[in-house]
Amino acid sequence: MRAFFRDQLGLGRITACLAGLLQAASIAWPGSGQAWGSLQVLSLFILGLGLVRCVRTAGSVRGNLKAAALQSFWFATAWLAGSFWWLYVSMHDVGGLPAPLAALAVLALAAALAAYYAGAAAVWVALVRRNGWQARPVRASVLFAALWTLAELMRGRWFTGFPWGAGGYAHVDSPLAVLAPWVGVYGLGAVAAGLAMRLALGTGRWHAGRDVLLVLAMCWGLKAWGPAFTNAAGMGQVELLQASIAQTEKFDGVSGVRDALTWYEQRLRQSTQPLVVAPETAIPLLPRHLPEGYWRELQASFAARQDRLALVGVPLGEAGQGYTNSVVGMGPAAMPGFRYDKFHLVPFGEFVPPGFGWFVRQMQIPLSEFARGALDQPSLSWQGQRLALNICYEDLFGEELAARFRVPELAPTALVNVSNIAWFGDTVAVDQHLNISRMRAMELERPMLRATNTGATAIIDHQGRVVGMLERFTRGSLVGSYEGRTGLTPFARWAAEWGAWPLWCWALLVVAWVWLAGRRSTNSRY
Repeated sequence: MRAFFRDQLGLGRITACLAGLLQAASIAWPGSGQAWGSLQVLSLFILGLGLVRCVRTAGSVRGNLKAAALQSFWFATAWLAGSFWWLYVSMHDVGGLPAPLAALAVLALAAALAAYYAGAAAVWVALVRRNGWQARPVRASVLFAALWTLAELMRGRWFTGFPWGAGGYAHVDSPLAVLAPWVGVYGLGAVAAGLAMRLALGTGRWHAGRDVLLVLAMCWGLKAWGPAFTNAAGMGQVELLQASIAQTEKFDGVSGVRDALTWYEQRLRQSTQPLVVAPETAIPLLPRHLPEGYWRELQASFAARQDRLALVGVPLGEAGQGYTNSVVGMGPAAMPGFRYDKFHLVPFGEFVPPGFGWFVRQMQIPLSEFARGALDQPSLSWQGQRLALNICYEDLFGEELAARFRVPELAPTALVNVSNIAWFGDTVAVDQHLNISRMRAMELERPMLRATNTGATAIIDHQGRVVGMLERFTRGSLVGSYEGRTGLTPFARWAAEWGAWPLWCWALLVVAWVWLAGRRSTNSRY
């Protein structure tokens, strides 16, 4: 027994950390950016083996629960730190935070979020042991999927939410991807977690392989013969701009600001495409701080055209009313004005959580306090398409984007994301964000047009395929076409009405059912 716990604190911890790093790599493999769903399932399978051992080892229940929680904690800490380690770049290289404090902040965030998964593992071991489900692998696997999904939902929702690196993103190219329009990224993660635990519970038994093959066969069948949820809504032409201005220079008035104003003005004026999109804070100053006549003349140049529209990222607002991270539409004079204000703000980057003012003061980040826009802002109608804007990591929250599909007749036909990932340098964050956008396109079956400062500037079709992409960290523009779509996926329907609550309810009902089943089993012994 002592050897078992020594293993949990020694070799088990190392194995769990390595498995967690595999999960991080599965979301976007360093170098290629490729997502590997099989690797993500393998990483959870390795964790599952350790948890199954905690279930099957005789001895102190409390000791086994502690061992399970520790394994899952180390797994999740390594996974999450390996997923968003690039926050260090924004805090240290850009924000000027001392390196030890920046590294500690990343680890502290990963460890705090890992607590959700430690709790999920401990509850799973407790309920499986209590119910005697060691010999009921399917039930135990469904329970694990539910608990793991609850942990993912808590991480993605509580305290403003930070679901970056959720396991489901590893499956944008896997056979499970066909489920995205049905259950979304959290549903994909639940299926993957269930499959991984099924394999862990059935090591060496053909039944486990049979069950996994049945799920894969169902996915292949859906891909080959599944229903079509959306229809073509015409083609559109677009030009996406990418200035590639380093974040350390972006707000420098001598270099970055002057460079941005000159280049974007030139490209916006010279574009011949019906739609041209400039990234988040492409214009890095408030309009009143721009050179005399700059903003007015740029707007007038589009007002004089009848067949040109520009979407430009710019900060707006006043000191007394608050500032917003916004996108402004510049179009024909007869066209109603358009403005989109970012709804889901980034903690520490766009607002300061209570009690953390001291932390932000350590960094030189301008405009760190923004006001929030409305959740369901109207789409922009342009040449037969309805364009729904989202800014930066807002596309991480599929249930919030789905809120714009509540009225099917007014639902967007295309999604437009403007981002500035220059905060994180030339890191895997660029590839991860691209795969996040791909997942949103698959869930909602809408094309995603991405205009970014440094990459990945891309056109993604409604099936999540990248049909055009500009080389990252280069200056230029991507010109291409996209096909708008009408109709609603199952995910769009239920997420538009209830957000992520159907998944919360499913997971909680599974846990409640297992708990009640265990109570009935215990009472029947007396």
